[in-house]
Amino acid sequence: MKFKIDHSSAVPLHAQVETLLRELIELPKYKNGGLLPKEVDLAKQLGISRNTLRQATNKLEYEGLLVRKKGVGTRVAEKTVTTQLDHWHSFTNEMSAQGLSFKNYRLVVEWVEADRKIATFFNVPEVTSVLKLSRLRGDEEAPFVYFESYFHPRIGLSGNEDFSKPLYDLLENDFHVVASLSREKLKARLATTITARRLQIGAGDPVLVRERFVYDPGDRPLEYNIGFYKADKFTYKIDIRR
Repeated sequence: MKFKIDHSSAVPLHAQVETLLRELIELPKYKNGGLLPKEVDLAKQLGISRNTLRQATNKLEYEGLLVRKKGVGTRVAEKTVTTQLDHWHSFTNEMSAQGLSFKNYRLVVEWVEADRKIATFFNVPEVTSVLKLSRLRGDEEAPFVYFESYFHPRIGLSGNEDFSKPLYDLLENDFHVVASLSREKLKARLATTITARRLQIGAGDPVLVRERFVYDPGDRPLEYNIGFYKADKFTYKIDIRR
C-alpha cells in the first residue's frame, strides 16, 4: 500500500491518517496483535506532527482497534466476537454481522438423557432423550469457542439436519419454530483440563462461560445452550441510558 498523505488535499490531515491506519492494520503483518511502527517514525514518514498522528490513533484506540501500552508501543487489537445486551443472534449471524470469518473444527450430533438442569428447564423427566449439538468453532488460526446445545423434543429434530446453517434460521425455516427470547448468564471461570484441550489453552486459564435459556413466543423452552469462550476473544457490550 502507498503510505503517504496529500498535504494539498481539502481532507484534514488527521482524517487522511486515520484512513491510512485503517488500511495498515488489516495487513497480515499487523493483524491480530502486530506492533505498529513507533509514533515518531510514523509522523516523520508522513510529514506531520505527532499531535496530528495522535488524533487518528486516539480514534482507533477508542473504537477498540488499537491498544496503547506505555513502554511497549501501540499494537493492533486482536479481533473479538462482540455481543450486545439489547439483541442476540445465532453465532453464525453474529460473526457475519461483524465481518468475521470462522470455521467448524468439530460438529457432533447425538441423543443423550437430560440431566437435572436440562430436564428442569424443559419440564421433562430426567430420563428423556434430547438432541445434543456440540460445536468447536474458531478462526483460521485456532478454535476459540466450544458450544453445547440441547433441544426440547417438542421441536421434532431428528439429528440429520444440516447444522452448518445458522441455527435459528434452520429452526424457523424447517420447523416453523421461532426463538424469541434468550435469558443469559455470563461468568468467568478457570478452564478445566477438557475445556483447555478443546480451546488449545492452558488448564486454569480464564474462560468466559455464557449460558442461554431460549424460549419461543409462547415462553415455552426451546434450547439450553452453554458456550466456553477464550477470554481474549469475546467482548460483551452493554449500552445503558440514564
